[in-house]
Amino acid sequence: MANIEIHRTRDEAADQNPTAGCTCGEADEELPELDVQTIPHAIRHAALFGAIDGLRPGAGLIVSATHDPIPLLTQLEARSDANTATYLDRGPERWRILIRRTR
Repeated sequence: MANIEIHRTRDEAADQNPTAGCTCGEADEELPELDVQTIPHAIRHAALFGAIDGLRPGAGLIVSATHDPIPLLTQLEARSDANTATYLDRGPERWRILIRRTR
């Protein structure tokens, strides 16, 4: 069995082995796109924040919605200044926003 190390934080794990990447066999897409309508409303913002918090600095994702997600962007801005949000499409049928982790 392989040696498994448990770390308290993501930063601590990265400090221990900064070149280690995910070994699940999957490759990251450059910009994954999340269609928020596929996420149940009760957990939608929490799921998006989890996805955003999981990004490494410089990485990003596209949030796709059938409405302008102003409440989400307001919450995101209030939580941290470590992200940027840029509209790619502004409706009327689909809003797409690039969210990028800055640090």
